[in-house]
Amino acid sequence: MKKTLFLALIFGLSATPAQAEHWDVIGAKLKDDCSMAKYMAIVKDFNAWGKTYGYSATVLTPIQDADQNTIWWIGRSANAAKFGAAWDAWRNAQSDANSSPAKLQARFAACSTNTTRSGYDAW
Repeated sequence: MKKTLFLALIFGLSATPAQAEHWDVIGAKLKDDCSMAKYMAIVKDFNAWGKTYGYSATVLTPIQDADQNTIWWIGRSANAAKFGAAWDAWRNAQSDANSSPAKLQARFAACSTNTTRSGYDAW
């Protein structure tokens, strides 16, 4: 019995993918007529939308990098399941041009071009 409880405790304390935060990492380049201030205004509005889904984004700008033109979107969710729910809501709303996600997507597209996208478990 003690051995079973000990194993259950060890298993319960070990890290699993469900415990890892999910990071959505997007590299983007701003278009010539889009300032960082304009882009960050879109990010602020996106974060207001994402709050409902437990998703928030931070933007990194290069200081020491060979590529000084790529900015990095670091979107964070509590786990991959939360990210999936946010992604489903975002994607599904794109068919309605009057939805907040579709309007935000149009603003992002007018302001920036995504060059790469990756997802990570962050421990």
